[in-house]
Amino acid sequence: MAASLWRKTDWREIIIGTYDFSRNQKLQLSTVTLTISQILTTNEMSSSFESATPHNKSVAIIGAGLVGCLTALSLSKRSGYSVTLFELRPDPRLESTSKSSKNLRSINLAVSDRGLNALRRVDPGLESRILEKVIPMTGRMIHKLSGEEESQKYALDGKKGINSIDRGYLNELLLEELDISEKKVEVKFGYKLEKVQEDGKISFTNTNTKQQEQFQFDLVIGADGSFSKVRSELQKFIRLDYSQQYIDCAYLELSIPALDNNGFSLDKNHLHIWPRDDFMLIALPNLDGSFTSTFFAPWGLFESKELSNDEGILKFFRYNFPDAVELIGEESLLYAFAHHPRGKLLSLKCNQYNYKDKILIIGDAAHSMVPFYGQGMNCGFEDVFVLTELLDKHRDDLSLAFEEYSQTRVHDLSAIVDLAISNYKEMSHKVNSKLFLLKTKIDFLLTKSLGDRWLPLYTMVSFRADIGYAKAVQISKRQDIILNWIQAGIVGLVGGLGLWNVLGRWARK
Repeated sequence: MAASLWRKTDWREIIIGTYDFSRNQKLQLSTVTLTISQILTTNEMSSSFESATPHNKSVAIIGAGLVGCLTALSLSKRSGYSVTLFELRPDPRLESTSKSSKNLRSINLAVSDRGLNALRRVDPGLESRILEKVIPMTGRMIHKLSGEEESQKYALDGKKGINSIDRGYLNELLLEELDISEKKVEVKFGYKLEKVQEDGKISFTNTNTKQQEQFQFDLVIGADGSFSKVRSELQKFIRLDYSQQYIDCAYLELSIPALDNNGFSLDKNHLHIWPRDDFMLIALPNLDGSFTSTFFAPWGLFESKELSNDEGILKFFRYNFPDAVELIGEESLLYAFAHHPRGKLLSLKCNQYNYKDKILIIGDAAHSMVPFYGQGMNCGFEDVFVLTELLDKHRDDLSLAFEEYSQTRVHDLSAIVDLAISNYKEMSHKVNSKLFLLKTKIDFLLTKSLGDRWLPLYTMVSFRADIGYAKAVQISKRQDIILNWIQAGIVGLVGGLGLWNVLGRWARK
């Protein structure tokens, strides 16, 4: 550890040395002569530097979902911020809300390294409390049409995994953290955002009183999801590039009930997948022994005659997912098709994310992605981590922090949005391919031999928060070239040996 030592010889001369305490050695010594005016200037600069920390900055965060709550927690722990959190929906912790407004379009979350890294950065205790309520999943369990099951581990050691957690539970836990935080965050439920002005004045409709209300804030952060109103308002002030794509895939939430005494009917430490090329079924474990299951299929299949009546639905599921039908139950399956909504899957990119030091968008408001890489929430939490690091770097100079955030974060966000789309093909189709499994085994063997010099893409994305998404893709593309050559060589060798044996048998006849 190094520190600066000062020895004043007279009013004009200061001797500055750098000392290494761990080695008990002086590393360098230099003499600097300062005039009184220079000393005064230095003091003024120091005072100016310290004053970069904001004094009572008022912050409005729009959206009390996962990312909005974590952003509020992070800012509330910093000096000089007063945070108010606004949410359109009622408080999900209320008895009436939980019963009448259950979200039947919510796919279970998989918390991995990036999300945990952000939680740890905000509050190490928060990470620990969340980890107490997760179920580790160390791999995929592939359910084949024949009824066979095949475990495909995420990591070489078979121990690293992602963690299943219920979205609603996690959201409620974060809201509770806001209530008990040392510097309490005011949370206002039932507030519909109407307008954001560039001077920080924002207008709401209070859905409880039906009255219009206005507030003045120094900073507005939009964490209000894929259909962000803050993003729409931001477009009025900057040239915001924006694109969105609905992929041809809908989803329907199903459920596999727990066994007696909250027992699990499937291996709880796997993400279960029934891949059927154009469609698939997945299931993630819950703490009560149940599994949240989701059926993904093209819109054309959902709207086809094949799934238009009870008889057709049962026939389709009995053929394609016979083991799953037994677990879900035919009555529950038909109820879900009759009463649960079909969810749309939206992929969204935009750039830039801020207007000066006045407005910023993060989470799904800036980068909505399909759920097939399990990174939506993890990426949103990483937004909070990156923002926190930049505020530290620039000593809470919001203009500098926000500009760097917009300029640098865009590359990683674009990369993961694209990866999420491409992973649907892997989950629904490639996991059944022998060539894919061969390539995966080669990937793992190279990792075992080369260590950190060779990492599979999934490992970099899910287990290495220190590697950005864009960098992971860049590395993976280089490795893919090598993998394809090795795979082609093995396939060619096996094919050649097979042909040689055929010719040998033919020659012996």
